[in-house]
Amino acid sequence: MSAAYPFSAIVGLADLRLALVLNAVSPAVGGVLVRGEKGTAKSTMVRALAGQLPAVAVVPGCRFSCDPAAPDGRCPDGPHDPAVPAGTRAARLVELPVGASEDRLAGSLDIERALTEGVKAYEPGLLAAAHRGVLYVDEVNLLHDHLVDLLLDAAAMGTSHVEREGVSVRHAARFLLVGTMNPEEGELRPQLLDRFGLTVEVAASREPRERAEVVRRRLAYEADPDAFAARWAGEDAELADRILRARTVLADVELPDAELERIARVCASFEVDGMRADLVTARTSIALAAWHGRTEVTAEDVRQAALLALPHRRRRNPFDAPGLDEEHLDQALADPDEPEPEPDPESDPDGPDGGGSPPPDANGTDGADGPEPTDGPADAAEAPKRTEAAPSSAPGTEDAPVEGAPTGSGGGREQAAVAAAEPFRTRLFSVPGVGQGAAGRRSRARTASGRTTGSQVAAGRVTRLHVAATVRAAALHQKARGRTGAGLLLRRADLREAVREGREGNLVLFVVDASGSMAARKRMRAVKGAVLSLLLDAYQRRDKVGLVTFRGADASLVLPPTSSVEIGAARLAALPTGGRTPVGAGLLRAHETLRVERLRDPLRRPLVVVVTDGRATGGRDALGESRRAARLLAATGVAALVVDCESGPVRLGLAGRLAVDLGAPAVTLDELAADGLATLVRDVRSVA
Repeated sequence: MSAAYPFSAIVGLADLRLALVLNAVSPAVGGVLVRGEKGTAKSTMVRALAGQLPAVAVVPGCRFSCDPAAPDGRCPDGPHDPAVPAGTRAARLVELPVGASEDRLAGSLDIERALTEGVKAYEPGLLAAAHRGVLYVDEVNLLHDHLVDLLLDAAAMGTSHVEREGVSVRHAARFLLVGTMNPEEGELRPQLLDRFGLTVEVAASREPRERAEVVRRRLAYEADPDAFAARWAGEDAELADRILRARTVLADVELPDAELERIARVCASFEVDGMRADLVTARTSIALAAWHGRTEVTAEDVRQAALLALPHRRRRNPFDAPGLDEEHLDQALADPDEPEPEPDPESDPDGPDGGGSPPPDANGTDGADGPEPTDGPADAAEAPKRTEAAPSSAPGTEDAPVEGAPTGSGGGREQAAVAAAEPFRTRLFSVPGVGQGAAGRRSRARTASGRTTGSQVAAGRVTRLHVAATVRAAALHQKARGRTGAGLLLRRADLREAVREGREGNLVLFVVDASGSMAARKRMRAVKGAVLSLLLDAYQRRDKVGLVTFRGADASLVLPPTSSVEIGAARLAALPTGGRTPVGAGLLRAHETLRVERLRDPLRRPLVVVVTDGRATGGRDALGESRRAARLLAATGVAALVVDCESGPVRLGLAGRLAVDLGAPAVTLDELAADGLATLVRDVRSVA
């Protein structure tokens, strides 16, 4: 077997290196979440860490790695004989696959042996194997929610609890938890982010020499792994010794009251939820002091700990990217009793002679000529590019395209992107029928967890036994099997598995009209607000999302189907409007997108949400093309919804006709905002 890539040979990634080492020194820190683009050595560094951990003493023959000095009193393999000599083994690195089942993670009882042989046989899972080692989850953001909950609960409590058919098993499960993720593939929910102790953002270096060194070392390793590992063995051994020394110092490190108050002040300043941030920052500060060989925490330890412990806890809503304002951090870290330095009038650029901003005028403005306040960040970013029409009080003028904007390629006028209106909460809407796709929170589906709705003949290993159905199947054969006693005579063919129904995540494909007929500023703000609300709902329901837009001469797949709803929100914010209205092209692009996606993810059922006023322009028979495209899409059996954006005193009802061709309900923006989609989309019917 080839030697693992040495931890010391990895180039750069100083923050990740420190975060992993601090968890090795003090597992109570709570693990590390590593966020970053693909190909940045995240997995390589995590796998290399296991070689730096000290060997662990274990009770021989114990499947749960009990410590001979303090054996677990609830160990399923116990009680252990204290006279048996202790053994040692290297710390394990256990990897949890994204597709793992709950039984594989937590372990399970062997139901078949329990019923047919009368023995209580428990098979440990990955949590037991990782006890006193490292549990590594690559692409943790793609792991099913119930597995993430189970995993983080075990990490927080240090125990794993398994319940199967009235039998309870509990064992110790203390490990260093490391998760890696690529944010482009979707975020973790904020409440799950909070369960990781530290977080680190990693990115590939843009420095040519450093990148060249990375390649040079990797090629040397691939040419001769053993020789390469031998070159770095000394540095790895020194690092392992330092981790061991820090562990011995850890219990003697003191956290002074002044630094504890500093930690509390920082966490309160950033308005983090709960007290976990304070605890993690305190534990990390203590581990930092031990790592540096000190017995007292300093202000610099607190600052470094906050940079690792707080960024992912600053996320206030699903579309916020984790991050930390270091200037704000330094202000919060400052001793409140220290007086602020007096400004130097001669060097103050905002002083009387410093050329700063003019004093406010009587209306409270700064007195300078400039653009009027905009509607939001996206408006502000686009202000230099946009010339807005003068306000008008005439009825229906809110539907007029913006005057003075550049002419789009489709023959209409193009308006730069405007900010979305405030999102609102939508109620549940779902795809009809019962699916069997990825676990989620939207449509009905047959799942591994959920309420029991029936039973079926067991195929393969039985993990979800339906006891009543099994007893009924066996009861018919008891006389033929010669039963004489009180026990039930079972055969393999009697076993029945429970059929359970839960919820699945769907593919919500938005088809958004961005043409000139939608270019009115007020209306486009409302449309973007509605789509943003549905994106937020898709995030909470654990859906994949895609975004098709049509304007000008064609339609574009702006966002291929992805789990990253955040990217969808960003693409929506940057969406300009203007040009003609190729509705048919938009529906055809949706049809092609779904065809490709069925090959990639055949079990995930789609829902197409068409956001348009229904007007079709461009070509001799634009309206006819849109209706034919709608019928083609409906013929695939896809569930759909039309959000009618038409406004003004004169309405043509074209979106309603489009909905009929799609076999879908049509709702207005007002109905969407008032009632959500619960009652409106519940009656969605796919057309065969």
